[in-house]
Amino acid sequence: MQGTLDADGSTVHLAGDARQRFYDSRGYGRPTEGGGLALAPVEAAHLLQRGDIDGIVVDDEALDFRAFLARTGIVLEFVVYKDLRDRGFYLSPAASADGTTDADFVVYPRGSGPWDDEVAYRIRVVGERASVALDTLGAVVLAVVDEDGELTYFETTTETPGGTLADDPPTALTGTFLGDRVLVWEPPDAAYEAHFYGQRLHGRNANEGPLQLSLVEAAFLARRGALTVTDAEGDGDTATDGTVDGGERAVIARGRAVEGERFDRRLRAYTALRAAGGVPKSGFKFGADFRVYETFSTVSDLSHSDSLVRVVRSDHAVLPRDLSLDVRLAGGVRKRMVFALTDANGGVDWLSVARLTP
Repeated sequence: MQGTLDADGSTVHLAGDARQRFYDSRGYGRPTEGGGLALAPVEAAHLLQRGDIDGIVVDDEALDFRAFLARTGIVLEFVVYKDLRDRGFYLSPAASADGTTDADFVVYPRGSGPWDDEVAYRIRVVGERASVALDTLGAVVLAVVDEDGELTYFETTTETPGGTLADDPPTALTGTFLGDRVLVWEPPDAAYEAHFYGQRLHGRNANEGPLQLSLVEAAFLARRGALTVTDAEGDGDTATDGTVDGGERAVIARGRAVEGERFDRRLRAYTALRAAGGVPKSGFKFGADFRVYETFSTVSDLSHSDSLVRVVRSDHAVLPRDLSLDVRLAGGVRKRMVFALTDANGGVDWLSVARLTP
């Protein structure tokens, strides 16, 4: 049996008993009139490679697998398609299965096929050197084909990090700017122990004493009216409009002076995490902006953090290699990798990425 590639190169047509042989029993293509079948080029390539069809006719020439692959340039798609077929899945090109364009394949649960409504995965195929916009992910599995032809699957979801802490921090805190942090000299114990703001200046084993707050923590508390800050000489700090203010404006001005506009994006992500009940702390040791504790009672009963958060612009794009580094590191320390996509209007969207074995 031979197929015919149509003029625009998008569909291979099989006639005769193709529907019975390839769709009804094995989930290939879309049925056409008279028992025929319309296949995507990648489906036809797979049947060619298996020897189930003899060739694909293009311009009156019957192409074998090698020639057809060269003609269509679908090497990456073929690698992913064959891998998933070998794993026992039926799958269809997404455009023909659900009409969407943000994925390349729709994968059905094992034991199901295109005649069923249930979908296990929606797959997007990229090479390791293709830049990927993070804001286009969230409802797809990213299948990355590296230069050796090896496959890595990344599951992406838009779940928002949450937590168990109903945050009601102490008020009337006073602190002093010291470089890129704020020192609260006489904090109530609850600020650290019950709400995990700052770190003990005298070390992690200290039960009392001053707290050093990051500028993000200080800005969050100042915005809520819980913290007033002076500079080291006790004269306040200059805000962006030239005035002196010991509250929110002063802390944000200091934060912007330290790290520019990125400070505002980190503050938005921090605020959203706290609002959701999480406890964000510095993620520096993991190469991230924050590590997040989702289950928190007290510092004395502190467990491991659950997530690593990297704050980026909403239009941020990554190379799969960099994405793999982040996800591998997070997985190695038993955490989830989360990206906070911050837009110009102050919004935050969340993207969670994890390795997947289909």
